[in-house]
Amino acid sequence: MSGKLYGVGLGPGDPNLMTVAAVKAISEADVIAYHCARHGRSIARSIAAEHIREGQIEERLMYPLTVETTDHPGGYRGALDDFYAEAAATLAAHLDAGRTVAVLAEGDPFFYGSYQHMHKRLADRYDTTVIPGVTSISAAAARLGEPLCEDKETLTVVPGTLDEDELAARLAAADSAVVMKLGRTFTKVRTALESSGRLDDARYVERAFMAGERTGRLADIDPDTVPYFSVAVLPSRVETEPAAEPEHGEVVVVGTGPAGAPWLTPESRGALANCDDLVGYTTYLDRVPARPWQRRHGSDNKVESERAEFALDLARRGRRVAVVSGGDPGVFAMATAVLEVACEKRYADIPVRVLPGVTAANAAAAKAGAPLGHDYATISLSDRLKPWEVIAERLHAAAAADLVVALYNPGSKSRTWQVAKARELFLEHRAPDTPVVVARDVGGPEESVRVVRLTDLDPSEVDMRTLLIVGSSQTRATARGTGAPLAWTPRRYPETPATR
Repeated sequence: MSGKLYGVGLGPGDPNLMTVAAVKAISEADVIAYHCARHGRSIARSIAAEHIREGQIEERLMYPLTVETTDHPGGYRGALDDFYAEAAATLAAHLDAGRTVAVLAEGDPFFYGSYQHMHKRLADRYDTTVIPGVTSISAAAARLGEPLCEDKETLTVVPGTLDEDELAARLAAADSAVVMKLGRTFTKVRTALESSGRLDDARYVERAFMAGERTGRLADIDPDTVPYFSVAVLPSRVETEPAAEPEHGEVVVVGTGPAGAPWLTPESRGALANCDDLVGYTTYLDRVPARPWQRRHGSDNKVESERAEFALDLARRGRRVAVVSGGDPGVFAMATAVLEVACEKRYADIPVRVLPGVTAANAAAAKAGAPLGHDYATISLSDRLKPWEVIAERLHAAAAADLVVALYNPGSKSRTWQVAKARELFLEHRAPDTPVVVARDVGGPEESVRVVRLTDLDPSEVDMRTLLIVGSSQTRATARGTGAPLAWTPRRYPETPATR
């Protein structure tokens, strides 16, 4: 009979935080295995020491290297893979002899733990039980005395070994977060926290529930004193009392993409999470998760200038304000409205940033294939802010130039004739079978994306939630398998006699 394998979580360091199940597994095991560095000392063993009895076999699984260079042909990763394979073989020999093996793991065995490498190599062959342990995350929060998550907050856990840009993006977008594996990565993590606007929120915990424990503001920590067993924590931001208003406000115009959360960039997520006030058309505000510490100011869709002025006035009072826009804020959206007002002298000292979003044309094009694969133009059919004569002139010019044309704001309850006029105009320059993408509610629950012939375009099926893409003379509609036709415009344009 083969022996049984235990992966035993020991908790963060204090033996009193070990579970009853962990103590039982250690005391009853025939073999106690633990990882250690070349010096042979093991933190895991020191935690479990009082429960290791005389006569038990101890297996030190000694790492071949830590941060040193290696001449292994597979490099650092190759050397570790060989080590894990050899360690697994050592444990397998005990299991084959019928011995019970307990592999000790600081924290939890399946949370950045070395045990998991043994588990992957042995659990399919031997009876295995994993005993969870208190993680370093829980220990850090307990030592800080600050909650990690409350209400609808989410927790982000990242290793400090990520690239700095990736760290900054994830931290900016996080409600609360923990960064593992500091040590040599501390300076990079600190820079990422600063660039993401989260450094003031960050806390530091070193050796929680162990000798030499230290906690404090991360910004105050000397990088040269940071060990591997330390974490950075961004605690919950749900506050019992409103925070004091900052000294300096700003306005950031954020594009939510065509339908909200799945289309947001990390930078936009961070801006929305870190603002004090959200200002926008109510439909777009509803796409942004509600956070208890934020104020939301919704308004109608036709008061762009008033909305911009309101946001800038909030910023003058020291508030960090996000003006929420659909799609990309710089494409027929709120960025221009905000900048028009921001250029007034009274707002000269208010910083304004514009963050891009996925615009409707790109979202619709991706759903339909690649109709924007060559030169294209974007034109709004709304004559609320410009006369129809200007729109018609631009449609003529784009059609005559054989550009693919993305048509925004094609119709509404009060504008029902513009699509028919545009179709009539395009037919003066395009063949009747020119592909037209009719994309409605892209990314939303009523999404519908079809490719029709220009001559078959039905204006009655077009509303303000629809975007049209009219192909050029080169645009193709290709059926593939049983799916809907795909529209695409070749990258190469045919030569004419004048260009040869």
